[in-house]
Amino acid sequence: MDTPVIDISDVSRTYGEGPPALAGVSLTVRAGEAVAVLGPSGSGKSTLLNLIAGLDRPSAGSVTVDGLRVDRLSETASAKYRRARIGMVFQFFHLLDDLTVTENVLLPARLAGTPRAEARRRAADLLTHLGINRHADARPGTLSGGERQRVAVARALMNRPALLLADEPTGALDSASGEDVRELLTALNADGQTILLVTHDPTLAESCTTRTIELVDGRIARDTAGVLR
Repeated sequence: MDTPVIDISDVSRTYGEGPPALAGVSLTVRAGEAVAVLGPSGSGKSTLLNLIAGLDRPSAGSVTVDGLRVDRLSETASAKYRRARIGMVFQFFHLLDDLTVTENVLLPARLAGTPRAEARRRAADLLTHLGINRHADARPGTLSGGERQRVAVARALMNRPALLLADEPTGALDSASGEDVRELLTALNADGQTILLVTHDPTLAESCTTRTIELVDGRIARDTAGVLR
């Protein structure tokens, strides 16, 4: 529990001549935490998420996730890192409608080279654990929004990631489906999954995370863990 899953040190990110998207941000997230990052549009939330995911690089500072210096990775190594160490859940699911639910969930394992029988057992276990095993052979387009997000979460967890990143996971859902996803994230964290959630919604943050960070103009303005920067 003492080893940080996320360790960001004095990170800045600038684009062109404009103000920095992030300015000297330092952040530590330990195993088992569920952390929400809040802030208005333009506050730096998406930039922070992209740096953690290895989709962007800082202009200064370091980004370490699960003991790996993400900011130093090549494109190929970054792709491998995303497959092996993090799972990502998005606002609009990004499921493939021409594949079944099981086939969508299996994709990360196939990319990672997991043996077929082992991968299928893992997928079946996840679908059962997340309460959507009855939809294993269905196409995502036949499911409700909440069910599709559960499929997306199962896919994100397929390779047993150290960190689950969730980007506005209830943003495209109605209130009932949103509540379903909130309960799911809470349950996953209770089982020990480390989660970083980016959202505009303070209700989502308060209901399923243990710590809230507010970004304003690229800086941490508030951290309910008690660290202000």
